Amino acid sequence: MQITIGKFDRSSNTVSVTFEHKGVRHTRSVNACLNARGRYDESATSLRVDDVAAGVAHKIEIGAITNPPQPEAGAAKT
Repeated sequence: MQITIGKFDRSSNTVSVTFEHKGVRHTRSVNACLNARGRYDESATSLRVDDVAAGVAHKIEIGAITNPPQPEAGAAKT
């Protein structure tokens, strides 16, 4: 699985994470970890993202997470 962790969003205490597995690309927010001083803990957050990745991989395997359908050719854009 390819995992890309985005920048820490202080207002929501989350990071945006993109997971790519078996041709499926899934992006979601993951709660960030903070240290005892309330600062972003990159190492702990990376471990949390790895835990989330296991669930994402399982959901991709069973078809619960898929790529969104492609728009039909010639379909009007809104």
